[in-house]
Amino acid sequence: MVYTNIDKLKFDKTSTVQGFVTSIRNKQNIAFLVIKDISGLLQITIVKSNNDKFNQILDQITAQSLLTITGTLKSNPVVKLNQREFIPSEIKIETISASPLPLDDTSLIDTRLDYRWVDLRSERNQLIFKVQTCLANALRTFLLKKDFIEIHTPKLIATASESGSEVFEISNYFDKKAYLAQSPQFYKQMAITGGLERVFEVGPVFRAEKSRSNRHATEFTGFDLEFTNVRNVTDVMKFEEAFLKYGLGAVEKKYGKDIERLFNIPVNAPKKKMPIMQLSEIFKELAERYNFHVPPAEQTDLNAEGEKLAAQLAKEKFDSEFLFVVGYDKSTRPFYHQRDKKGVPQGFDLIYRGVEITSGAVREHRYDILKQQADEKSLAKDVEFYLQFFKYGAPPHGGFGIGLDRVTMLLLGLTLKEATLCFRGPDRLLP
Repeated sequence: MVYTNIDKLKFDKTSTVQGFVTSIRNKQNIAFLVIKDISGLLQITIVKSNNDKFNQILDQITAQSLLTITGTLKSNPVVKLNQREFIPSEIKIETISASPLPLDDTSLIDTRLDYRWVDLRSERNQLIFKVQTCLANALRTFLLKKDFIEIHTPKLIATASESGSEVFEISNYFDKKAYLAQSPQFYKQMAITGGLERVFEVGPVFRAEKSRSNRHATEFTGFDLEFTNVRNVTDVMKFEEAFLKYGLGAVEKKYGKDIERLFNIPVNAPKKKMPIMQLSEIFKELAERYNFHVPPAEQTDLNAEGEKLAAQLAKEKFDSEFLFVVGYDKSTRPFYHQRDKKGVPQGFDLIYRGVEITSGAVREHRYDILKQQADEKSLAKDVEFYLQFFKYGAPPHGGFGIGLDRVTMLLLGLTLKEATLCFRGPDRLLP
């Protein structure tokens, strides 16, 4: 049996559809069901005197039961739902849903996550993952058009990825310790030193953060890339700008109207150049404009409030939802960021709608300098395997990573819990 999506039905042609029951109106002589599949809603109109078997089915079904229905689509201007109705010739109950349902429109997010498989059935929630699919596919397409190679790096690693903090330790990996990768960074660079030149990965990232904020998770989907022929940090920022314009443009074109209808937020894919500001300049303007004061010794990074105000500054000063931030102190940047002659890391963060979505940089590719910078942070022993990648010739390169779930969250005005299929945090391992 071939099922037809609700939005693909043709009038006056026998078809078979399958969907969850979203509402039931069972009257004396006629019954109306509304069923839903991934493509939309459909009214089923049942004349009860036509088939005694339908009466038995109507007595059994509950909200969210799954039905397979064969029949004919008819035009009917009286029907409020798209002026069409489906007249069944056969109805099959696939499964009966338990009643009452564990969720309603007033359920809190953690209750919804407890029953995520039911929560996902709404049009709004399904649009989240349609949008995320569109975005990931567009970003991947952009890279493939530029001859990037997709790689799949290990998630079980022998040493902590970038530092000894925020990693999950696996104590029983046979006769030794192992860790869950908090970044594919080292292996992206290994691929670069292996001559692959342009690489990317879409995959899970693990962070042992105890944060319970609306934008942090212990597991999320990272979209990371690395490429050669990079001489300065501007090269990397220009690439990311084109990358995001392409991806967000695809989302706006395909789902912009649906996003505004269901989330009341415009996509506004960027059309012009994304502004760049020095971190010190940002702190100065935040103090002057918004009375946001931070002691000089602490002006090494932006906290959550600072990021929100920086986004407001970007909107007011540049009419942009994006802001590249450069000029970070080496104390807050990873040891593998290349530094200029003054010792300033050649890296950046990208803020979008008040939240940092990217850290990127030109990488240090010269073995002696890289080892020296690892020594400064007392990491040389921990990353000894990584340093080996640079002993036998390494090209200048750079890259960045974004959190796919976080960008989805900001696009749709959600929390990270809503933008992730099955959220993982300090208090959640199920479903």
